[in-house]
Amino acid sequence: MLFGLFFGAGNLIFPLHLGQLAGANWGTAAVGFLITGVLLPLLSVLAVAITHADGVYDIGKPLGAGFAVVFMVLIHATIGPLFGTPRTATVSFTVGIAPFVPKNMQGTALLIFSALFFLAAFGFSYHQNNILSNVGKVLNPLFLSLLFLVFLVAFARPLGNPQTAAVTAAYKHGALVNGFLEGYNTMDALAGLAFGVTVVTAVRGMGQKNAKSVSKVVAKSGLLAVLAIGFIYLLLILMGAMSLGRFKVSDNGGVAFNQIVNVYGGVFGQALLAFLLTVTCLTTAVGLVAAFAQDFHKHFPQVSYHAWLALSCLASFLAANFGLDTIIAWSTPMLMFLYPLSMVLILLSVCSPLFKTDGVVYFFVIVFTVVPALGDMVVAFPSVVSQSSFGLAVASVRNHLPLANMGLSWLVPALVGLAIGLVVHFVKNKKLASTLEED
Repeated sequence: MLFGLFFGAGNLIFPLHLGQLAGANWGTAAVGFLITGVLLPLLSVLAVAITHADGVYDIGKPLGAGFAVVFMVLIHATIGPLFGTPRTATVSFTVGIAPFVPKNMQGTALLIFSALFFLAAFGFSYHQNNILSNVGKVLNPLFLSLLFLVFLVAFARPLGNPQTAAVTAAYKHGALVNGFLEGYNTMDALAGLAFGVTVVTAVRGMGQKNAKSVSKVVAKSGLLAVLAIGFIYLLLILMGAMSLGRFKVSDNGGVAFNQIVNVYGGVFGQALLAFLLTVTCLTTAVGLVAAFAQDFHKHFPQVSYHAWLALSCLASFLAANFGLDTIIAWSTPMLMFLYPLSMVLILLSVCSPLFKTDGVVYFFVIVFTVVPALGDMVVAFPSVVSQSSFGLAVASVRNHLPLANMGLSWLVPALVGLAIGLVVHFVKNKKLASTLEED
């Protein structure tokens, strides 16, 4: 279940693209990518298990109901109709349909394909039935089998030597950090918060009632799932680096995947893999639109589940028609903002028993994290925002923070906030203990 929840469209294209960007430095970049793409998603599921949360809302609840609702909306909007769900359609189109369509017809083809794709997603989600998930149980393993066949052929007949592959400028000296930031694009840490409750509920349904037992089972199964995903990531990154022996760095991983499969499998192999990828992405899309509709209906019950579902599918359809490159370009700034907040909340949740989930600790960490994260977001926007007078003014202030040049301007302030929060927590507890002793 964990593997199925986490492995989607982005998990295929981003590590492949990372391999092309990092070239000979693929190993260092892979370490950074695995931290945010593998370790953090595991911690996000553990955070849900440890805090007995019922979803994203409960993870943010120590900071108050208002913050929890805003955080939930931002997470679901990002992994849902704004970026994550549209990406399932655009990756399917870029890999599967675009190679067979003339350049001047691609806009129309994407419009028709995405309309059919989200109509299917709406139909399968409408009654919350298990038809597509059952199909996915057959087709997802079949897709992975074909993917490993591609790996087998790719390593038996490599397109180039990864150790001598060209390295792009950003990865010559900053491979680790850039790999770390590239892992944001998988959105898996955010998905772990949204889907973690599904996993925890399933574990409890299998007879594990004790909180510690649930956490232990989630940890073990989570470790197996993320190790499997991590192994696939490594192979994809290495394959991306090898592809530089034949191709230039592509605009995105979808194009690179299409080029590689075409070399080894020809038109038939490309068409077969594209069909299976489309079904795999459709199962992911169904899960995302249903999760969005269920959570929003739970917190905003005035609007029905079906209305939220229709809104999610319509918004996803509209966003998908901006194209994969545009979706990636505009999702990056949002992830630069949301990932730091999610990371600190995940780590605070995992460690919450140490400070009794005191909201004071959460408050100081988030306050010290949110401002620099907003700066990182503005700087990461496309030039229409980042190079505007507002964007340049924000950048000039943000650039004075430690690690700003690495896109991690939030890290040192977050640690300062943690130190202050813990001091306030223990001082408060000491005073309370003294008062109780006097009484």
